[in-house]
Amino acid sequence: MENQINFGKSALINLIAEALAACRADGLLTGTITPKILLESPKHEGQGDFATTISLMLAKIEKKAPRAIAEMLVTQLEGQVDWIEKIEIAGPGYINFFLSADYWLKILPIIHKGGPNFGCSLSSKKEKILIEFVSANPTGPLHVASGRAAALGDALANLLEATGHSVDREYYLNDIGVQVSFLGRSTYLRYRELFGEAVLLPEGSYQGDYIIDIAKALKTRDGDVHLKGPESEHLPFFTQYSLHTIIAWIKEDMRRFGINFDCWFSEKTLEDHNEVEAALKVLDDKKMLIEKEGARWLASTSFGDDKDRVVVRSNGQTTYFASDIAYHLNKFDRGYDRLIDIWGADHHGYVGRIKAAVQALGYEAKQVNILIHQLVNLLRDGKPIKMSKRAGTFVRLSEVMDEVGVDATRFFFLMRRSDSSLDFDLELAKKATNENPVFYVQYAHARLCSIMRVAKEKGWHIDEVIQNTNLDTLRLLTLPSELSLVRELSQYPALIKAAAETMEPHRVPFYLQTLAGLLHSYYFACRVVTDDKALTAARLVLVTAVRIVLQNGLKLLGISAPEKM
Repeated sequence: MENQINFGKSALINLIAEALAACRADGLLTGTITPKILLESPKHEGQGDFATTISLMLAKIEKKAPRAIAEMLVTQLEGQVDWIEKIEIAGPGYINFFLSADYWLKILPIIHKGGPNFGCSLSSKKEKILIEFVSANPTGPLHVASGRAAALGDALANLLEATGHSVDREYYLNDIGVQVSFLGRSTYLRYRELFGEAVLLPEGSYQGDYIIDIAKALKTRDGDVHLKGPESEHLPFFTQYSLHTIIAWIKEDMRRFGINFDCWFSEKTLEDHNEVEAALKVLDDKKMLIEKEGARWLASTSFGDDKDRVVVRSNGQTTYFASDIAYHLNKFDRGYDRLIDIWGADHHGYVGRIKAAVQALGYEAKQVNILIHQLVNLLRDGKPIKMSKRAGTFVRLSEVMDEVGVDATRFFFLMRRSDSSLDFDLELAKKATNENPVFYVQYAHARLCSIMRVAKEKGWHIDEVIQNTNLDTLRLLTLPSELSLVRELSQYPALIKAAAETMEPHRVPFYLQTLAGLLHSYYFACRVVTDDKALTAARLVLVTAVRIVLQNGLKLLGISAPEKM
C-alpha cells in the first residue's frame, strides 16, 4: 500500500530534481554532477514538514554560496503544486517545505481504507527469509535473556512479513554433545540422591532445582527401577528423558509468550543424515579446506575472518563450528534467500567465522544477517539477579511472565536497541500508571475504545461517519494538537518499512509511545463527542484512525490492544 508520506517525499524529490534541471537549462547552474536528493523531517517546530540540504551539497560542485543556490531552486519551486503551502530558506541554505493541512488530512481515509493492513507494503524484492532465534540449549528452562531474543525475533518476523516477505521462524535444538551428556548425568545422580544415596556432583554438572524436579517426576513414575546396574546403562535413558522434559518446558514457554515456530530443528538430524561430512565435502571441493597441525581448517581468513578455523580436529572429531556450517548449508538447501540469526552477547566473536563460512560455501555475505542482543539486567529491590543455568540461580522467563504478564514482558524487551543492554524493572512493568510504557500505550487504545462506546451510546454510527465524512468536514480539524496527530499517523508506514529494512523492531514501541503521548494530551484538551455534529464527525474519524494505528503497531509487537483497562 503506497502511503501518503512516501508519496509526498517522492513528489518533492521529483520537484526539486525538476527545479535543478530548469536552473541548469537556464544557465544559472552549470555542474553536471547531481548529488542524491534527500528529505528529512525537521526535529523542531517551525522548520516545516520536510527539509533538504541539496543546496549545501551542490555548493562545491557549482562553486556558489549554498544560500544563492537555494534561492534559485525556490524560485523554480514556488507555485508548482497546491499542496506546498510555503517554502523557506533557513541558515546557510537549508530549504524547508511547509505542506498544506489538506495534504495531511488526506491520510485519514487512507488509514480507514487500509484498516488492519495500514502500514503494510510490498518490498521491491520479495525474499524467502528464515529467522533462527532463541535456540537456547535445552539443558534448562528458558531465562529472561532468551525471552529478549524471542520478542526480538518474532517482532522482526512480523515486520518483514508486513513488508511483503515470506518468513519462517526456527528454533535450533542443540540436542547432542557434551552439555547434553552433563544434563543426563546430573539428573541420574539427583535421582539416586532421592533414594538416600550421598552423591557428589562433578564439575560441569547442572545444579538447578529443576534437575531435582525432573528426578522426582521420574522417581514417582518409575520407582527405583533405575538403581540397578552400572551408570553407563542408565545414562542414555536419563539424558533423553531430561532432554525431552526440558524441550517440553521450552515449547510451553514459547506458546505462552505467543511465539509459533514453524520448525524445531534438531542438531541430531545433521549427524543422522551425515550432513556435517557433506558440508565439509562441499568446502573441500571448493578448495576451501587446508591441512595443518594434523587438523583440517576452513580458510576463513580468505573472507575477512581474523584467523582460519578448525573444522576437524587432529583426533578426527568434527568441531561445533563444522556443525554450524552444515546447519547453514541446510538452510540454504531448503530454498531460503536470506538467513537471519539472532544470538546472545556471548556469540559476538562467532559472527566473522559464520560470515566467512557462508561465503566459502558459495553464497554472498549479505545473505546472512546476524543480530547480537545484549544481556537483560533484571532488577528486584534495586539489586541485579545473577543468571547461571548451571548454578540454578537464573530467573526463568516463565517467572517474569507470571509476575508482570506477557504484554509487559514483550514490550519491555523491545524498548531498546538489541545491541544495547536492557534494564528490566519488574516493579515498573507492573504499575498501572503513565510511568509504565506498555500501560501508557495500551491505555491510549482503551481510552479510544471508551470514546467509541460513548459515541455509540449517543446515537453515532461510526462506520457510517467514516464512510460519509469528506475533506470539507475534516478541515474542521484545525487545532495544532489535531494536526500533530495526523502528521504522526502519516509517519507510520514509513516507520514500519524502515524498521523492517534496518532490522530494528525497537523503533515501533518508541513510535507508539510518541503517538500515545499525543493522544493522551489531545484527550485531556478536547472533547471528541460534542453538540457540534460536523466537528464530532471529523474528530471521530481522527481518533478511530489513531486506534487503528495503535492496534496495528501493537499487533506487530505481539502485544494485545485491550478495549478496557
